[in-house]
Amino acid sequence: MTAIAARRYPLMTRAMEPKLSSLEKRLLNEYQKGFPLTETPYADIARELGASEALVLEILKKLKDQGYISRVGPVFKPRKVGASTLAAIAVPEERLRQVASIISSYEEVNHNYEREHTFNLWFVVTARDAGHLREVLKEMEARTGLAIMDLPLEQQFHIDLGFPLWC
Repeated sequence: MTAIAARRYPLMTRAMEPKLSSLEKRLLNEYQKGFPLTETPYADIARELGASEALVLEILKKLKDQGYISRVGPVFKPRKVGASTLAAIAVPEERLRQVASIISSYEEVNHNYEREHTFNLWFVVTARDAGHLREVLKEMEARTGLAIMDLPLEQQFHIDLGFPLWC
């Protein structure tokens, strides 16, 4: 499954909603999943949206540069390719944005989100193998100065994480 991964901004209100064009919103909504697995996926998307391939690529670059999306790439089922884990950190409120930014900077993290709990920053880390996964978690701990709770998968449940971003 290939998807456009949207970042979640904590406590976003309607007044804080990003100013995006209808084309940008459609691109984010319609390609969270079902990304074309063809030789020309961006041209195919452009055709479906009634735009040019150059414009679609320009919009994706802008959305990534502005932090609205973290990446365009595959999301694999757990234990099918590489290694992954759910992780959580108890972050002091005044450091939440700083720590979330550090965690988001890793290519092994496709999203993170805030929860109302002592462990208030949650994220999934995916790596090529278990050894690399451990290295990434240790490096994150060193960079943030905070302990990471590693929650490896014990039992798999399928939850469709695609959801409408604008209703």
